[in-house]
Amino acid sequence: MAHTQKEKPHLLARIRRLQGQLEGLRRSVEEDKECNEVLHTLAAFRGAINGLMLEILEGHIRHHVMNDGEAGSHAEDPIEAAEELIDVLRKYLR
Repeated sequence: MAHTQKEKPHLLARIRRLQGQLEGLRRSVEEDKECNEVLHTLAAFRGAINGLMLEILEGHIRHHVMNDGEAGSHAEDPIEAAEELIDVLRKYLR
């Protein structure tokens, strides 16, 4: 993921927020919170995971599939890059 170096601090901040949300979810279950509160926390976590996935997917598409021409980037076979992306999406959407 060399192409994410400039976004790395932002991505790591998002991951830290996800860790906090997951910790909150764990506490909610341990403390026997109401189901609606646990479900609300879980839905927020899922939304945050989806947002992170979308951000990384967008970078992958721009760099590897569209070959954004970043200086020093190696040219990849767009068919191979697209096949890899399709594989990732199939696994993610199961």
